[in-house]
Amino acid sequence: MADIFELSIVLNLRENLPDEEIAELRWHLGLGGKPETLHLVTSFPVVVEDACGNPVVENRPVPLLGRHGEAWKVDGALVSVLLRPEEARHGSWALTVRQEIHPDEFASTGELLRWLATRADERHRSSSGEVRLGWTRFYESDRYEPLVVRNDEVIWP
Repeated sequence: MADIFELSIVLNLRENLPDEEIAELRWHLGLGGKPETLHLVTSFPVVVEDACGNPVVENRPVPLLGRHGEAWKVDGALVSVLLRPEEARHGSWALTVRQEIHPDEFASTGELLRWLATRADERHRSSSGEVRLGWTRFYESDRYEPLVVRNDEVIWP
């Protein structure tokens, strides 16, 4: 048994995003190279052993939504697509993501999702301020749960 979830995002982002934010988002989506400096998500802690066998924490940045190809547990394909405003129908950045995610990745991925919520087009925001990003599903379930950011917190399953 695995603790894998399907993470699906269908989101329009405001069209006036700074180039450095788009570059970093593209890296997280597996669509571009890693920027010299990271601003959206800055901490990627990994515990490793030092030369003496003692645990140490290192910062090892990795793209958070950048897997492409065949899915391991949720069937189908893993993708991340970001279309420029001129290519999108509504004049805003169009983002579609389908990834597999383990609960150990919720914290770092949640940081990126909170950033996405602040850049989401107003049509994704409810009257209560909640931002609807997409949905999640445990890989063995056929029931989807809304993926939302409420009060600057990602509501995970």
